[in-house]
Amino acid sequence: MRYQALDRASGRIAWIRFAGLAVVLLLAGRAAHLTVAHTRAKDLYDRQIQTEQRLSAARGTIFDRNGRELAITTEAASIYALPREMDDRAAIAHALAEVLDMDLTAIARRIANRDGFTYIKRWVTKEQAERIAELDLPGVGIDREPRRSYPAGSFAAPLLGFANIDGEGVRGIEQLENDWLTGQPRPVRVERDAKGQPLALETTDLRDVAGGDVALTLDAAMQGAAEAALQEVVARTQAEGGLVLTMDPRNGDVLALAEAPGFDPNQFRTLDYSETRSRTFTDAVEAGSTMKAFLVASAIDARLVEPDQILETGDDGSLRVRGKTIRDRRPFGPLAPADVLRLSSNVGAVLIAQAMGREAQHAGLERFGFGKRTRSRFPFESSGILRDWNGWQPVDQAAISYGQGLSVTGIQLASALAALANDGMRMEPRIVLARRRANQGWQTTEVRTQGRAISPRAARLTLDMMQTVVAADGTGRMAALDGVRVAGKTGTAQKLDIEAKRYSNTRYMAWFMGVVPADDPEIAIVVAIDEPKGPIHSGGGIAAPLFAQVAAAQLARRGIVTHPAPIPAAPIPTHIAEREDDGESADPTPAAPKTRLADVAAAPPTAPRKKRSRTARAPETRTPSTATAALPAGPARTARVAEARPPSTGRKPALDDTLDLVFVPDFEGTTMARARRIAASESLEITTLGAIEGRVVSQHPIPGTVLEGGDRTVRLRFEQRRPTLARREEG
Repeated sequence: MRYQALDRASGRIAWIRFAGLAVVLLLAGRAAHLTVAHTRAKDLYDRQIQTEQRLSAARGTIFDRNGRELAITTEAASIYALPREMDDRAAIAHALAEVLDMDLTAIARRIANRDGFTYIKRWVTKEQAERIAELDLPGVGIDREPRRSYPAGSFAAPLLGFANIDGEGVRGIEQLENDWLTGQPRPVRVERDAKGQPLALETTDLRDVAGGDVALTLDAAMQGAAEAALQEVVARTQAEGGLVLTMDPRNGDVLALAEAPGFDPNQFRTLDYSETRSRTFTDAVEAGSTMKAFLVASAIDARLVEPDQILETGDDGSLRVRGKTIRDRRPFGPLAPADVLRLSSNVGAVLIAQAMGREAQHAGLERFGFGKRTRSRFPFESSGILRDWNGWQPVDQAAISYGQGLSVTGIQLASALAALANDGMRMEPRIVLARRRANQGWQTTEVRTQGRAISPRAARLTLDMMQTVVAADGTGRMAALDGVRVAGKTGTAQKLDIEAKRYSNTRYMAWFMGVVPADDPEIAIVVAIDEPKGPIHSGGGIAAPLFAQVAAAQLARRGIVTHPAPIPAAPIPTHIAEREDDGESADPTPAAPKTRLADVAAAPPTAPRKKRSRTARAPETRTPSTATAALPAGPARTARVAEARPPSTGRKPALDDTLDLVFVPDFEGTTMARARRIAASESLEITTLGAIEGRVVSQHPIPGTVLEGGDRTVRLRFEQRRPTLARREEG
């Protein structure tokens, strides 16, 4: 029995061993199958201790032209949750809501309906991130991600735009250069411990994934001056907004672009998207009488009107075209093209347009870039509105000549003005100066031309005429600068009342555009104030003083020291009733003394321009110009002339000497009767050479000469002028 029992026990042990061996072999075979033939188990194991993360790339930096950082990338903390790892979701939701100052219901709903990764709140404050870390909540973590930051807040915001919470540019330069600024996220392997905490991270050079940098043409100092001046005027006039745009006419660089209202791109999530646009590029508006400068330039370029041609604007200052009577704010009588700009005559502009014809007028506007985008590539840039000339009626042609019936953008107007300052060559606006990749040098962007708008001759003549605008009897006298000649043009555009289907009599856009220095242009500036409140709403009364303030600050940046020097107004004859139909004559300053120098029909053409030295320089003495020639007589005038006059002898004249000085006015274009009246008002004597009929074509001494002592004779030569432009009244 005993042996039989032992045999049975031995058999059972053998079977057990066999079964155990079979199980071991089976498990080994399965393990071999899973690890060799089938890798799913190995992958599951790897995922439990290893994971792959995408390393977010830092967005490139945006600089101004001098290296000042305008947009940078910083690190921001975001709170995320893994709901499947939470033991008490309700308690965790309550803790998160308290620390993050969020709605409890929203957090509870988010973690209740999801098991995987989900953000609770992105871009939390440093204090909130620290409190979350201290709580050590299960299933809650902190993710460090790049965040776009704008150190100067609203500084140049409409131009810069912003990047959204996912790091994509959606406005301005951020959108324009998004592909260049955006880096390439890089996947990296991370090992974790049993609690899911990272143990090791592959080393990587962040510069290998960072986006490229961009340098703008913007000058931060010029931008700051423009923004400060604009904000002060907008606040003082209670205007809806405004813009100041400065461009280098030689290469098209946008040096400053100030807009009001602005916004803080750091707070983009709280802003209305439509309010973050750059109105300079996207909004097409009427520019009023500023368009007369391009009309005159195109007419002179086409030789359809000559600078000395006389336009008969009528005794009553009105002209009838089919569908409308065009009126000036007061009767001006015979005018040369320079007078049309100086006095902003609507009737004169219509006469020039009629002399050109519809097709030539339209072609001239097109050559200046109106009716099409400037090729700046700025997002959502408008092409403005310039209808085909075949559809123009006589009233349309007339209205377009003085800036109604077509719409332009601020960048179009600045580009066209810069063409006048660049001998007629229009440059493509340049916003991005250079680009670079990490560990590489800057690559400058190309300067491109957009073709010739007008000839150099026409451009120089037009700039000479625009200098008469900044004179005692010009609409832009408030834009004058001390010692620096200004070529400009005012504009006061009535805004369209859509409900009434007519132009408003209470809402205006005040414009001034100018080039300084006029004899050697360095910058072209366009200024606009949208719907200023109060009795003064004209370009000459609101925009021109702002131009002078901005121009003085920006010229100082280029080594030209000057300051605003508004010219006192020349008196208007009391028998002429003043009308404010185009708003150009509104004036915030009192009238000047009754005695005045000559009305200047046209400024003499300037000599070929010479390039200035780029070194800093002292204040320039003003070359005698129309603006100076129209100063009122009296001690204040003679003292200023003494300052500006280059000494003719070895000694500087004493103060008492200046009381005997006489400033020779410009007689060109005047009749004999007019010349005699001017000479009498200045205590001068005149003699004539040749006939005494017609108008003055030359004089000696030249305008601007300072006479001293007893000889106060001016010799004038008269000739018959070209035939006047006939008035074609249609009714």
